Amino acid sequence: MSYDPTIDRGAARHYVYGRPPYSRELVATLRDALGLDGSGRLLDAGCGPGVLTLELAANFDEAIGLDPDADMLAEAARRASEAGIANVRWVQAVAEEIPDCQLGHFRLVTFGQSFQWTAREQVAEAVYDALEPGGAIACIAPTVAGRPKPEGPDYPPIPHDEIERVVDRYLGPRKRSGQGYRTAPPDRYEDALARTRFGVAKILFAPGRPDIVRDTESVLAGYLSMSYAAPHLFGDRLDSFAADVRDICKEHSPSGLFWDWPGDTEIVLARHP
Repeated sequence: MSYDPTIDRGAARHYVYGRPPYSRELVATLRDALGLDGSGRLLDAGCGPGVLTLELAANFDEAIGLDPDADMLAEAARRASEAGIANVRWVQAVAEEIPDCQLGHFRLVTFGQSFQWTAREQVAEAVYDALEPGGAIACIAPTVAGRPKPEGPDYPPIPHDEIERVVDRYLGPRKRSGQGYRTAPPDRYEDALARTRFGVAKILFAPGRPDIVRDTESVLAGYLSMSYAAPHLFGDRLDSFAADVRDICKEHSPSGLFWDWPGDTEIVLARHP
């Protein structure tokens, strides 16, 4: 799978502010499932601005965040410095290059909403070889499918349908991705892993946060953090797009505040024997 260096152009500075966080129990869920005790090494592939890398780093001797986008890695390094997290280093590469990077072996390799951007079976086989015995791969993403929706705070939900129609009006109905278009994988993470030496994966859920409240600028940032609505795609119409999103948000919530329910955090976990 070839990498398009424009796919996330301009998105890095919007990512952390615009994306809802993972479950508060994600780290504990992984710690319990894998017996994490602060030893070993972590590789977070497709790490973006280091959201998952930094959340997990304290559970390992060393963590490596790998991503092909230089701006994402710069944002990750800035956030690590601000947080005083010193056991992390950053590597610029695509996941398909893991065998060539000579990174050593890992106790855990994670993909936080990134596995779908890879040549999945090829990358999974490379990860299998990079794991120490008993190590694991974990593909992590929020999901609402089949998950019970909790009661939330008394704010309206984000008007995603209307905002998506605005994105379509500016960029067309076919979802963009860098210089091309998005192509969804044909099946789920666990289906791809089942076709590799990992075999059958285990599915875990960490309960989502029922109390996420976001403001209009965070909602806008969330869209600008997506590859299909990255800032560069709008060209000189970016300000106009932002104004339209703000207008929709104001119509739905005069306070400018919204309840966000991204779902529970799903973990597709497979082990190296």
